[in-house]
Amino acid sequence: IVNIKTRKIVGCEALIRWRHPERGLIPASEFIPVAEECGVIGQIGDWVLKTACAEASRWPDDIWIAVNISAAQFSGGNLVDKILALSKRLPASRLVLEITETLLMTDRESAAATLERLKKLGVRFAIDDFGTGFSSLSYLQSFPFDKIKIDRSFVRDLEPEAAGGSAAVVRAVLAMAASLGLQVIAEGVETEAQRLQLVELGCTRGQGFLFGHSMPSNHWLEIAA
Repeated sequence: IVNIKTRKIVGCEALIRWRHPERGLIPASEFIPVAEECGVIGQIGDWVLKTACAEASRWPDDIWIAVNISAAQFSGGNLVDKILALSKRLPASRLVLEITETLLMTDRESAAATLERLKKLGVRFAIDDFGTGFSSLSYLQSFPFDKIKIDRSFVRDLEPEAAGGSAAVVRAVLAMAASLGLQVIAEGVETEAQRLQLVELGCTRGQGFLFGHSMPSNHWLEIAA
């Protein structure tokens, strides 16, 4: 995740890949649904969280790490204790948990209580794929989010030749976020034209192939240096 004006790295999102001995590198979109069906997604999520925090503890202090949290982890009942243990290596203020609306729909009261406990530890939260669900506005009002991630479908349509009102949607989200004190991150920034449009609209943070593909952290640390 970068400052889209300066292209300086401000944070990174942890992405999981499976390096299979025969099939090679398998993307999450293929094996995560299988892991959910098999009931092992919670274990995988815990490993990602632990590994990502350990990795980020070796980074510069001003770079934060974003980790996607599964419903299985969230409903397990001990997420707060796990993050409290991890905070001994990585300050909780450098951890951003990315949460989808689907995760919050199961048990709203329990979810709110968990988020509030984590918030007190210093953890920050981002609502992922904003604009694609049905109750985003009520979630922003009910839960302690710090960041909004605009879905890539709106960013893709910012291209000058694309039809539609994506610019108006992005402008509205930015205005709403500003009034609520939230930061906006544009997902899926792939072209210079999209970056310039976002800058013009007032968006300050983004991620996507324009700034770099997924890579091991030692690679981007070399680029950042």
